[in-house]
Amino acid sequence: MSKYLAEFIGTFWLVLGGCGSAVIGAAFPELGIGHLGVALAFGLTVLTMAFAIGHISGCHLNPAVSLGLCLGGRMPAKDLVPYIVSQVLGAIVAGGVLYVIASGKAGFDLAGGFASNGFGPHSPGGYSLLAALVTEIVMTMMFLFIILSATDKRAPAGFAPVAIGLGLTLIHLVSIPVTNTSVNPARSTGVAIYVGGWAVGQLWLFWVAPLIGGALGAIVYRVIQGPTESAAR
Repeated sequence: MSKYLAEFIGTFWLVLGGCGSAVIGAAFPELGIGHLGVALAFGLTVLTMAFAIGHISGCHLNPAVSLGLCLGGRMPAKDLVPYIVSQVLGAIVAGGVLYVIASGKAGFDLAGGFASNGFGPHSPGGYSLLAALVTEIVMTMMFLFIILSATDKRAPAGFAPVAIGLGLTLIHLVSIPVTNTSVNPARSTGVAIYVGGWAVGQLWLFWVAPLIGGALGAIVYRVIQGPTESAAR
């Protein structure tokens, strides 16, 4: 159970730190961290948890990552569903904690989105469903490719958390204007259920697209990496 608990805690931290930076810190008067700060916050949550729990669970924190690692031969299929359940529960609990904190300020309103992901009128930049779909698939695909490549036994030892954390930061820098950046169905679910309405109605895309992207990332990696990489480790 330790690896499932680690995934719960790690995903809790990702949602609380990443979405919390968007809800609480991004627009704080005069000291707001803005787009760059939110992107960096998401990257830092993965970087810190990779060092904290990577040796316990592999630090997936993301159903799309777990699927990609499973398809990439890095985790047994029997762990896939328990990992995803742990991640989603961690994200939902984090969303609840964030709601309690954020609602402590006068004037707080979930209508502001609560860091939910969306497309069309709910995209930060007004991007279409197609644009959102392509963005989430491609960004998740590249994220999985970075993860699988950086953790290859032939890669420089000890630097994988840095590459993965910075990769997620870059993904957010590109895609926050399009979808508010998901690439993680658990992250999207953890805040959408508190907003309800449109956020839940559009949640399907932020499950379908990242899972497709995760699978594609694993396929691309297995084609490129060749036969010398060992199976799950």
